[in-house]
Order: sequence, then structure tokens, then C-alpha cells
Amino acid sequence: MIPDYREIRRRAQDYEAAMTAFLRDLIAIPGESGKEKQVIARIVHEMRALEFDRVDVDPMGNVLGRMGAGEKLIAYDAHIDTVGTGDRSNWSFDPYEGYETDTEIGGLGASDQLGGMVSAVYGAKIMKDMGLLSEKYTVLVTGTVQEEDCDGLCWQYLHQEDQITPEFVVSTEPTDGIICRGQRGRVEIRVEVKGVSCHGSAPERGDNAIYKMADILQDIRGLNERLPADPFLGKGTVTVSEIFFNSPSRCAVADFCAVSLDRRLTGGETYETALEEVRGLESCRKHGASVSMYTYERPSYTGLTYPTDCYFPTWVLPEDAPALRAAVEAHRGLYGEPEVGKWTFSTNGVSIMGRYGIPCVGFGPGKEKEAHSPNEKTWKQDLVRCAAVYAAIPSVYCG
Repeated sequence: MIPDYREIRRRAQDYEAAMTAFLRDLIAIPGESGKEKQVIARIVHEMRALEFDRVDVDPMGNVLGRMGAGEKLIAYDAHIDTVGTGDRSNWSFDPYEGYETDTEIGGLGASDQLGGMVSAVYGAKIMKDMGLLSEKYTVLVTGTVQEEDCDGLCWQYLHQEDQITPEFVVSTEPTDGIICRGQRGRVEIRVEVKGVSCHGSAPERGDNAIYKMADILQDIRGLNERLPADPFLGKGTVTVSEIFFNSPSRCAVADFCAVSLDRRLTGGETYETALEEVRGLESCRKHGASVSMYTYERPSYTGLTYPTDCYFPTWVLPEDAPALRAAVEAHRGLYGEPEVGKWTFSTNGVSIMGRYGIPCVGFGPGKEKEAHSPNEKTWKQDLVRCAAVYAAIPSVYCG
């Protein structure tokens, strides 16, 4: 079925004020990873007010809103947690009060990625308003938790415990107006070295772990320059993100040092290859470094703990995938030919497609560069455009 694109555009535009109000409400509620309870409650209220057919909150704390009763399940995912505010002096406005102009909405999470939640909810509402929900499909809108702490963990739970396997998922992370079909993966690596402490007045009596780590850091910098590149996803990278040490006092030689590595994985790379590259560094072998992958075991706001390795697989949706073709055709019918590309950052797609092979396509309001930045904002017309495209995709996909 070819949807009435003109009517979809009109209805999406008519909902601009309602979407703006909803987004500003969400921004005003602090909702860092593990503290999303009140944000979820506000989303549940909106879904029920818009007459979703079913609204549930699962044991992990994810909200699941359904429209329709068809056989095929088509999902729209938005993580609804945020990072912290960082140094508040870097903000020119209150990150929770935010601001609004004729064209913009400012506030923590405006682009990353509460705006995507708003557009997905109203995209489903437009489908219901227009009678686009057929016997062929059910629409599922998920507001997922803990993504900023551990991207994809929520979808590990949804897939394995809630037994949810959609035909495909539209990730509503910000895409700068393009459609995304992939991203690099990543793995969080810890490198540790041990030394022997002694009095700082005679350092030659000890074995300084920080000096050992200094050698390793130089080799890691060199490794970054040698990592391979994929024609579509780009280059793999590695950087040091944290450093830790132990010493009896400021007047002693350090007997322990560790660093965390953010390793971005391009095509063909896995956590195994990444770990072995670091283990194989000359300095790591020389100093007997321990190289391991982090695990994540922080409880959700409901108290549920769902441990996982901090490995987030690379994924790419083929150019001829039906889900991608449907998203492109919906955008073409509504707003013209879209650009198709990739994300630089990581999304829940690491589990949706990276772990489970469920097709994932990305299109969301806001800009990637706004993520995790002070003075974050999004654009009202992005909310409108995305809601319209979301409303059209299932009809195009199901024919």
C-alpha cells in the first residue's frame, strides 16, 4: 500500500506543538543511566493518553508500547537515559529547564536521544489516526534504559528474556537528517601492570608500575596508527580513556597501574582480535601486563542486574535490505531522496543486529555532534520529519 504522504506530512506538522511539549517534559526529568524511573513513567502516561493498544514496563524497566495486532512486528527503539551534565559552567542555560525558540529545543538529552522517543510515539499515533495499522503488522515502540552505560544491554534483555524478535528495528538515534545502515563496534579493555613499592627518596629500590605503563601507552598510541580501515565504516581506533594507580603514599613508588582503552572496531574486527593485538605489544609482553575485557553488572533502576561483557559488535545492514529500502522509499515519498550513511558513535544496534542479526536501520531527530555536549539541542522540524517517516515505513515495507 502506498501511504498518503501529503496527509502524513500534514498530521506530523499538526503534532509539532504536542511533540515539543512532550520533549520538554522529558528533558525536565533527570534520567541518567540507572535512574530513569520517572522518565519511563512520563512516557507511559503519554502512550496511554495517545491510546496505544498496550503499554508495559518490563522487569528491567524498559517501556514497551504497542499499536496494532498484525503478525509482523516492526519496532522503533529509543534509549531514554542520558549522560550527566558534566561541568555546569559549560552550559549557557539550565540543562533540565532547557529553552525553546520557534525552531529549536535545548536541554540535556534533546538530541541524544529523547527527541527520538517523542517522534516514535507520535509516528505510531499518526499510523493509528490514519488507519495505517493493518492486519499485516504490529508496531512496537521501545523506550530503553541503561544505553549510555552499556549500549545494547537493554536489547539483550528484550530479545532473550522478553522474547522479542522484530522483523526489523528503526533506531531513532540522531542521524543529522540521513539514514544510517551501520556503525563501528567497540570493546572496553583494561590493561594492568604490577610493580614493587619503595620509599620515594630511593626509587631505584623499587619497580615503578607507572613507568611500565608509560611504555605501554606509547605502544598503544602507535597501535592506533596501524589499525585497519573498512571502505564503508572507516578506521578502527584505540585510545586511553582512564588511568588508575596504587601507591603507599605520595612519597613512594607506585606498585600498580591500570588503564582503560576505548577500542572502536571496524569491519572484520572482534573483541578477540582486539585483545590479542594489545597482548602482543612488545611493552605488554616485556612488563607482563594483564589484558582483559570489562564486564558490566550495574543494576537497572528496578534493581535487576543483567551482567554482560563490554563487547559491542560492529554491524552493517546491506544496501539491498528490505528494511533499508522501505525507509528510503518512505523518506523519498515524504521529503525527497535521502542520503544513506553510517553513525560514528555506537547505538543499541550493537545487540539488535550485531549480536542477533535483526535488521536495523537508523533515522532520528537531532545531530550526532550534539550528543554528550553542553548546550545540547534539537530542531522542531526534525521531530516532525522523523514522526512522518516513521508513520510511513510499515505501509511501504508491508506493501
